[in-house]
Amino acid sequence: MSVQSHVAELRKKHQHLSDEVERAQRMPGSDDLSISTMKKEKLRLKEEIERLTH
Repeated sequence: MSVQSHVAELRKKHQHLSDEVERAQRMPGSDDLSISTMKKEKLRLKEEIERLTH
């Protein structure tokens, strides 16, 4: 897998998590722990994308 295709996959995962976080935050009674976990994973993906693109 090339670096570019790997970065593209990471961006897809990051966008999917963004959508999931937004959806969970709009739901009443959503689980704060799972939202926090998704946000941490999103940040990890973002940092990995940054590292690979610079």
